This record gives sequence, C-alpha cells and structure tokens, in this order.
Amino acid sequence: MKKNSIVIIGAGIAGLAAAIRLRAQGHEVTVFEANSYPGGKLTAFSENGYRFDMGPSLFTMPQYVEELFKVGQKNISDYFEYKKKEVVCNYFYEDGTTFSALADIDAFAEEASKVFNVEKTALIDYLNKSKKKYDLTASLFLEKSLHKSSTYLSKDTLRAILSINSLDINTTLDDLNSKVFKDERLVQLYNRFATYNGSSPYKTPGIMSMIPHLEQYYGTFIPKGGMHSITQSLFQLAKDIGVTFNFNTKVEEIIINNNKVEGIQIEGELIKADIVVSNADVVPTYRKLLPKQKAPEKILKQPRSSSALIFYWGIKKQFSQLDLHNIFFSEDYKTEFDYIFNKKDVHDDPTVYINITAKDEPKDAPNGCENWFVMINVPSNTGQDWDAIIERSRENIKRKINRLLQIDLDAIIEYENILDPRLIESKTQSFQGALYGASSNNKFAAFLRHPNFKSSIKNLYFCGGSVHPGGGIPLCLLSGKIVSELIQKAN
Repeated sequence: MKKNSIVIIGAGIAGLAAAIRLRAQGHEVTVFEANSYPGGKLTAFSENGYRFDMGPSLFTMPQYVEELFKVGQKNISDYFEYKKKEVVCNYFYEDGTTFSALADIDAFAEEASKVFNVEKTALIDYLNKSKKKYDLTASLFLEKSLHKSSTYLSKDTLRAILSINSLDINTTLDDLNSKVFKDERLVQLYNRFATYNGSSPYKTPGIMSMIPHLEQYYGTFIPKGGMHSITQSLFQLAKDIGVTFNFNTKVEEIIINNNKVEGIQIEGELIKADIVVSNADVVPTYRKLLPKQKAPEKILKQPRSSSALIFYWGIKKQFSQLDLHNIFFSEDYKTEFDYIFNKKDVHDDPTVYINITAKDEPKDAPNGCENWFVMINVPSNTGQDWDAIIERSRENIKRKINRLLQIDLDAIIEYENILDPRLIESKTQSFQGALYGASSNNKFAAFLRHPNFKSSIKNLYFCGGSVHPGGGIPLCLLSGKIVSELIQKAN
C-alpha cells in the first residue's frame, strides 16, 4: 500500500480516531487544530477547585475506544481505565415517582414493571426488538459508507431489506412507544433517547428505538478521570505512535487543483499533502475551506439538530440521593420538543439533565462539595436572544430542581460557568452550535448526511459528527474508522 502524507483538519474525537488508524497503516499524519487543545466538544476545564467535563457526559460502547489501542498496538491500561455503572440513570417525575434504571436487563425490567405497572415480558420484548433493529442495520448504517455501492452488495444489506417491516421506519418513535406502553412516564423515558442524536421523538422514525439497546445491552461507563480522559488517552496514543499535532493553527483553505487535493493553506502558505481529511463541521468546511468548490446545498441546508445550554455549578454540599446521571422530566413533554425544534420561546418547565462526576472522582470538587453539569436541550443558534434565554432558563431550572428535591439551590451554588449554543459554535465551529450536525427527524436522514468522501474531488475525506454516520462519541469514532478504510481501499 502506498504511504501518503495526510493532513487532518481538526483534533476532535473523530479526527483523533482517524489519525491513529491512518498512522497505524503507515501514513505520515499531521493534525492541524485551531484551538490550543484536542478533543473538540470532548474537553474539560477547572476553576475554583472544581473540574468539569464540558461536553459529552455519557460513555457507551467502550469497545470502539479499546479498538484504537489494538490498532495502535499499545496496552490500553497504560492510558485509559473505566468502570461499568450499575445504575444507568435516575429519573424524577413531577408526580413524585423516582426510578433507577439498573444496568442489568432482567433487574431493570423487574423494577420497571413495578414502578410503571407494565408486564416485565413487554419490557424484555421491547429491548429484544431494539437489539434486532441494531443487529440488522449496524453494519449498513453505522460501520460502512452509505455512499459506496459495495456496501449494498452484502448479506447484511439483504437481511435488512427483507426485515424492513420490523424496523418501524414509517412510524415515529413516540407513536411506537405510545403503542407499546400505556404509562406516559414510561413513554417519556423511551422518548428521551431521541435526544441522543439531537432529534425529536415526535418526528424521528421508530427505528431509533434501537438506541436504548446500546445503553442497556452494552452498558454505560464512567472513565477514570472523567470524560475528558477519553480525549487525553487518545491524544497521547496518537502522539506515541508518531502523529504530529499543530495547535493554535487555523487552516484557511483546502487547496484543490484539477479536482484533486493539493494540500492546505495556512497564513498564505501552501502545506502540501497527498490526502486531506476534514474533521471540521461540514458546513464551515464548504463555506470557509472550500470557497471555490460547488457546495451540496441540499445537504448543508438541512435543519440542524438540537444544541445545549449548560450550567456548570459548584455546589457546596453533597447529596447522597443523587447518583451520577439524572433526568428530570417535565409534565408537558410535547411542548418541550416544540420549543427545541420549532424555535418557540424558552420552555418554563424544562427537562433537566444533571451529571455529577465528583461522586466517582472526589478530586473534581472540594471536600464536601459537588460539581454539577446541568443541561437542558435548546434549539440551535439562529440569532435568538440567548442572554435573555439564559436568565429565564436558569430560574426555571432552579425552580424545577428545588421543587423536586426540596432544596434551595441559591443557598448552595458557589460557582457558575455557562456554555450556550453561541459559545459551542465559536469554540468548535459546529454550525449553529448544533451538537449532532443535521437532525435525524427525517426517515431518510441517514442517507442525507454528507458522505465521508467527496466523489468529485480526489483524496478529500470527511469525519466527525456532522457527516456519516452521525454525532456522539461512538459514531464519531466510527466515522474515523470509515475514513481510514476508504483511504486504505483507495491505496
């Protein structure tokens, strides 16, 4: 196989994965990152004795991280450690119901049958169908390029086509869940998995009911050192196997000659490369880095996924009743998603997600204190008055938590930092601050995502959450894998 000089634009989690795999193939790999740090959204900060993971707060499918260390021929235990959680998530409802979703499937179904007055067999059957959907479609929709004919010439594709009626493509996730479960609280529980790819359960197809399988079957995990340790370990692995990194270095343009990549431009200088991989969001990649190339407007103008408004709170108290991950559901769940996707005014009773790493990482907060990652889903940035939204949201969030936990947050918050869609967009170049690129509210969304390559430009590739197969840590890692396989086959 020919050994190439490869430039990767962006040191996000997908860029790191691509760099490791391509370097392991023997290529000369150089990464250029505009920020002073790797990881993109998967980063962290420390202040006033508190350490906060800034971005993704849920770690699933660790096998994709482990695979990178096997590819790099390094012992993962020298870089990265994690443990499985016994409780996946804690739910708090307005009627006073609390529910701990246990990792063990049988134990989960047993407990849920009591809390939600549903047959245990119905829950097991739902999860079995979720597994079937994943098993039928993973190799097609997640692990390979959807835009290569060879992907469709396989037994896996034939199996998926023959089982098309069992995939629930022609119904919404909410319709599916409402048909299976009568308790609205349980419907809400399974509807919330739509937010895992920034979509609405009232619009995204029922095939997304495969997502609970990923959490329940494979489990959820907490990395030692917090989520940021995923970035740190992969960055160190990449350096140890010979990947070169250039931080605080903004790429100005991808240079194309005769429909073939020539390299990149930095401060007016051409940096030659045989292959260029963009880990930047696909919209600014075309608008800023490929200004002379015809852009795929239909793809770029798709509605964006949801974004997030996050309050990082230093809490001068410990709450033993709160486990690592917590979801607070609002009563008016439909209004919640109307707000997120129809750009209505700030919802007055939001669903609030809290992540507390100090439970497992005592160094993440001063003694006797906790670090709270407090998030609500919000629309992507289209010019809203975010300062006003932040103020109203802060009060609505406090009011809801105070009501459900019978506490006074104002008396115990001693530190606050805020991340909103404007900052997400400026820090990561994610178009409109969307967390997952385009939304998956269309049943054809998987096919409408930008491919991992550009057919009209030789040796130009794409990875990351805004292209196939989508956003979130596992899918971003898979996008790096798909790119490395495409390059390997082309050489």
